[in-house]
Amino acid sequence: MKASAKSNRATATHMDRNAGSLAKSAQRSGTLRARKERVLIEFPGDLLKRADEAARKLDKNRSELIRTAVEQLLNEMETKRFERELAAAYAANAQMNLEIAEEFAHVDREGF
Repeated sequence: MKASAKSNRATATHMDRNAGSLAKSAQRSGTLRARKERVLIEFPGDLLKRADEAARKLDKNRSELIRTAVEQLLNEMETKRFERELAAAYAANAQMNLEIAEEFAHVDREGF
């Protein structure tokens, strides 16, 4: 067997193992991602050390920890945006809501 064919087979086996572990990770997190992109990010050394320690404590790898953190941050940002929009809608309709409440105040008093 030629060396390049042997190397290709080893690479394919390694990729199959990685695909299996990715599928298991996706099942653990409850989400399946159709496609993942590889990115290069820079961390200060102390932050990377803290992230690796957290990943070990959470039984995750570094990538899973970072994906989870980014997803949580984005979800929090979306929730805060929604809450701001909701508060603005309440404020915009405050006068109308007050008028409706005053209009039906007698109904509330009739029950008591």
